[in-house]
Amino acid sequence: MSGLLLIAGDCVRRHNVAPFFIPYMWKVLPVTQKPDQCLGEWIDREALAEAMIPMIGQLYRNNNVVTSIYGRGLINRSVIAILKAHRFARHRLVDEAELSVHETFPILKAMSELKLGAASVDLGKMVAKFKAEGNGRSVEQFTRDELADVVGKQNGAAREGTDVVLYGFGRIGRLLARILIEKTGGGDGLRLRAIVVRKGAENDLVKRASLLRRDSVHGPFDGTIVIDEANNTLIANGNLIQVIYSNDPSSIDYTAYGIKNALLVDNTGKWRDAEGLSQHLKCPGIDRVVLTAPGKGALKNIVHGINHGDISADDKIISAASCTTNAIVPVLKAVNDQYGIVNGHVETVHSYTNDQNLIDNFHKGSRRGRSAPLNMVITETGAATAAAKALPVLKGRLTGNAIRVPTPNVSMAILNLNLEKATSREEINEYLRQMAMHSDLHKQIDYVSSQEVVSTDFVGSRHAGVVDAEATICNDNRVVLYVWYDNEFGYSCQVVRVMEDMAGVNPPAFPH
Repeated sequence: MSGLLLIAGDCVRRHNVAPFFIPYMWKVLPVTQKPDQCLGEWIDREALAEAMIPMIGQLYRNNNVVTSIYGRGLINRSVIAILKAHRFARHRLVDEAELSVHETFPILKAMSELKLGAASVDLGKMVAKFKAEGNGRSVEQFTRDELADVVGKQNGAAREGTDVVLYGFGRIGRLLARILIEKTGGGDGLRLRAIVVRKGAENDLVKRASLLRRDSVHGPFDGTIVIDEANNTLIANGNLIQVIYSNDPSSIDYTAYGIKNALLVDNTGKWRDAEGLSQHLKCPGIDRVVLTAPGKGALKNIVHGINHGDISADDKIISAASCTTNAIVPVLKAVNDQYGIVNGHVETVHSYTNDQNLIDNFHKGSRRGRSAPLNMVITETGAATAAAKALPVLKGRLTGNAIRVPTPNVSMAILNLNLEKATSREEINEYLRQMAMHSDLHKQIDYVSSQEVVSTDFVGSRHAGVVDAEATICNDNRVVLYVWYDNEFGYSCQVVRVMEDMAGVNPPAFPH
């Protein structure tokens, strides 16, 4: 195959050239690609990705600066993961050109020299903005101008971390623990201090630690876990976590463990209204409560990206809604804003959960007593109704139902919508692609265009939902959208975003 090939004049490893010179050494040569040239280009990119890792880590731990590439986090990532994040960015660019590590490296290096305060910086978007609005400025000057709000503010306004208690340690509780531990940074954000469970056995602590360490769906814990049975504590990547055994949510004195003004996350689903959840607020050391299930009554159901601005300082108890509500509402809002939704139906194809039986047995719910691994089970979902709580404009416009299927994780929402405006498959797909890249919903909506993806490809997705563009059906003003979502991990990421808002620990995001 002939054509134009970008190759580096020299590479870091072969000629001992300082990495930050590399972006200015590229030549465009009309050549036929050869194995040595392809390998040489890969080695150059590997070297730059390796050089990025310590800068990413130092910015995170010393400055509380979180870096990403179009929503793909870079903290604690390997060389390959960093290069894959760059490769992924081609889906976000109009010409589907691959984002080069030679473009992101100079910006990252400039950031490392500015003594930044807390911030969230998307390197992919910084590169795009530099290309569009650089106006002859150097990379260093552009970066300084763009991040001016936090330049020189390292250790300026010290933030105190917010203590977090996980009440319940099931599927969502353990994933929240993983995410919170991963995001500890310098300790001035959310800090996991305790988990509360009912004691199940004499070796309960060992079993809890094992379930955190190993997960059949999400893989091994990324780090180290030390068990201290004498003190009922776990030390996970330096986080000292107190394990508290209790059957009564209102009888624990958290201050006895040094916990104060804590944000408690109730993962049990046992109490879903203000009266039941307010039991936690009676405990010394607890200041606020987040429910990881749809709230009942007057509780605010918050879908981050949609109505998180409704959280006020006076809110002591809020709900983070359900995984399905989080998956569908961002896409519904995007579609309604552009085309208007007259009405529609949401059908959820949902992985089975612990609420179902492994084999046929009594269950108070209809059909849920039948074996989950062996059957598709029709059941109800409140997601369509709950969507209206987060997005009131949809009240009365949607119906919904669900089918539980024999997979352990990753679900799909099928949105069958009648629109006010006619559109085409190509148009609505491109609109949703742009929403996934450039809108305020970029952390909620992801986008994939492949005829080969299946459910397991979305395990570990940090987005609320992923639009499957190849499955989109459109006929005039009727559209059917297919939205994948990791109903465990993706939802847990949304819960953490709500927690960060409630605790007020969200740093400013760049570029503007």
